[in-house]
Amino acid sequence: MTQQEGGLDGLVRSRIRALRVAQGWSLQDLATRANLSQSSLSRIENGQRRLALDQLVTLARALDTSLDQLVETATDDVVSNPMVDGAHGVRRWSIKAEPGMTVIRRRITEPPPADLTRLRAHPGREWLVVLSGAAVLLLGDSRIRVETNQSAEFPTMLPHAIGAEGGPCEILGIFDREARRGHRDDLETPGPQPP
Repeated sequence: MTQQEGGLDGLVRSRIRALRVAQGWSLQDLATRANLSQSSLSRIENGQRRLALDQLVTLARALDTSLDQLVETATDDVVSNPMVDGAHGVRRWSIKAEPGMTVIRRRITEPPPADLTRLRAHPGREWLVVLSGAAVLLLGDSRIRVETNQSAEFPTMLPHAIGAEGGPCEILGIFDREARRGHRDDLETPGPQPP
């Protein structure tokens, strides 16, 4: 993979950096774990050094993830609309749930970060359902508007952030076990409660 390949190359580089930062590791910390020099890792993250498959495998292992998750690019069909059963007055959002899921109701008042280096990446999958207002999901290089009664599902190995657009929004955030670990600080710090 060369630095000119752009899309996937840039995504993998930003994902490596985001995973390192999410762990609270310095360049030296990850370089030591991956048996690389700090300068080599810095050049990999900044696009000044070619990405080699053997280095990606080593970095994935050092970041406690898989190569598949490190290079995953699927962002199609992120947003879905609910299925409405008018006879029973029920609205359902389909997700691929598994044991150990965590559901959090959140009120978001701030827009997503303008600084894309603040996007996070970590193992797992997340889902969100917008209960009111409109949310903006920054996912890799994409900016996706998710409106009331829409849901989104995405792999958290893509650098991501969620914010409000045009005023506060309320969402249900649904996290698998791995995603919950990636958001431990956010989920365990009580934020403003909905009225």
